[in-house]
Amino acid sequence: MVGALILGLVAGAVARYLLPRDAMGGMKGPISWILTIILGLVGAYLGWLLFTKGLGIGDDDIFDLGGILGAIVGAVIVLGLGSLALRVVRKK
Repeated sequence: MVGALILGLVAGAVARYLLPRDAMGGMKGPISWILTIILGLVGAYLGWLLFTKGLGIGDDDIFDLGGILGAIVGAVIVLGLGSLALRVVRKK
């Protein structure tokens, strides 16, 4: 469980780095990083489901290639969806 949390934190940070600066709707400071980390954890879980359970890449070990790539891809997907949701909510 601790390994999954660490991987989620790292995946969230990498996804934040890969996405444009305005990905969090102009948020700055600690709250944007806290939100990024939470979305990174959710994305890591999504990536694990997609890669390990869905595609059969890797095994249940959290620090294998499928787990790491899946976590980063999942985090980018979830952060992108979170960014889109923030834009839609703020326009209303």
